[in-house]
Amino acid sequence: MQGDATELTAAIRHGSLSAAEAMQAAIAMAARQEPLGAIAYLDRAMGFASAHDRDRERRIAPDRFSARPFAGVPTLAKDLGGPFRGLPVTAGSRLFERKGGDADSDLASRFRDAGFCPFGLTTSPEFGLSLTSEPAIGPVCRNPLDPARTAGGSSGGAAAAVAAGIVAIAHATDAGGSIRVPAACCGLVGLKPTRGAIPGGPSFSNHLGGIASELAVCRSVRDTALIFSRLSGNSRGPVPDPSPVDIVSDRLRIGLLTDTGPSYPTEGTRLAAVEDAARILESDGHVILPLAWADFEWSVAASSRAFADIVSVNLSALIETAGLEESRAEPLTQAFAARGRALSAIMLWNTLNDAVLVSHVVWALFDKVDCILMPMLASAPLAIGSFPSDHADTDLHLERMAAFAPLACLANISGFPALTLPFGQDEHAMPLPVQLMMPMGHERRLLSLAARLEAEARWQHRFPVAGLP
Repeated sequence: MQGDATELTAAIRHGSLSAAEAMQAAIAMAARQEPLGAIAYLDRAMGFASAHDRDRERRIAPDRFSARPFAGVPTLAKDLGGPFRGLPVTAGSRLFERKGGDADSDLASRFRDAGFCPFGLTTSPEFGLSLTSEPAIGPVCRNPLDPARTAGGSSGGAAAAVAAGIVAIAHATDAGGSIRVPAACCGLVGLKPTRGAIPGGPSFSNHLGGIASELAVCRSVRDTALIFSRLSGNSRGPVPDPSPVDIVSDRLRIGLLTDTGPSYPTEGTRLAAVEDAARILESDGHVILPLAWADFEWSVAASSRAFADIVSVNLSALIETAGLEESRAEPLTQAFAARGRALSAIMLWNTLNDAVLVSHVVWALFDKVDCILMPMLASAPLAIGSFPSDHADTDLHLERMAAFAPLACLANISGFPALTLPFGQDEHAMPLPVQLMMPMGHERRLLSLAARLEAEARWQHRFPVAGLP
């Protein structure tokens, strides 16, 4: 492992590196990695002001400084999701001007309280509608591991920035795999938390009926565990805080899914990585129980329909409420908005009912197993341009996304926590990700299992973190 946010924090805390020096290194790395298109907006003055505040705090209030788990660590916010004060979010669209907001979301406030120093926004597709990050307004985000390939979406810029070492950790959002897919593309750890675990207020503007969640893309499981611990809880609606579950057994029943159906087959090398992970866990004494595609087929299809309907209705409502000039949006965005307007109340009601049933069906699976181990991506990261937005065929676009990440939406629609991490590499040196899903509130157990797999050291980061050797 070539560094993570925990290591960078330790260097700053112990005085071998100041927060300002860490910020200078991050900004310099951002300039060197500019061709990746990971960063949509950069504010040097904001970054240095925040870093100097942390350095000043270290001198005059060391106890308060030490209480911040990521004190002085540079980070980037996503150009979509809960706003960070002063960062001009546009959701990757020309429908918004780059004007900085005057208030933090609840989550952004917690990022600052944790000690992070934000200095820019990462690239996302327009309104987060794709599993790649290539907005028409630019920049096109490329994968640091192979610039001809996508870094994923919609948190592709965040993943590219972290994988390239510009920052050690970055804010991200996930409504249909948008944390986990980019993490899987770039060899990172991505956790989609339990519904309600992370604050979405005060406006809940990216809540999307409960399917969206925010957290980060990370270079290690320990960073993921630490940021989740610091940012979660007391989310103040619209659903109750999940009750965290302690690890009560060393021997888990792990359901193994190595089939994604005939319509969306997963490549053999990726299934082999999932099977390898199962063998490691079985050697630790866990019980592996095979699961069939038939156990998931209806829920996966219903999840895809629910994602499509919810994001379409949300987009059409946003355009109308905000009085946006829809004709300036990308053709695919306009088509999704039209799809939302055409959806009847009865059709939407049926979709929401199916979403509830998805959660019920997955709960029934967890009567039989404690964890589900499954693929994250059906193939290696696709070539840049594989998800064009210059057309109006929403069904084709949704089909392309489902074929790339067949199981991505299931955790969002059901509300369960899911995590991806790399577990090897293919013949092109691209990561082989696996995905773990557990019952609601079981993040501690989920992270513990992920840490066990990470300890196998099947993946090494290619780029060091800016500021670290």
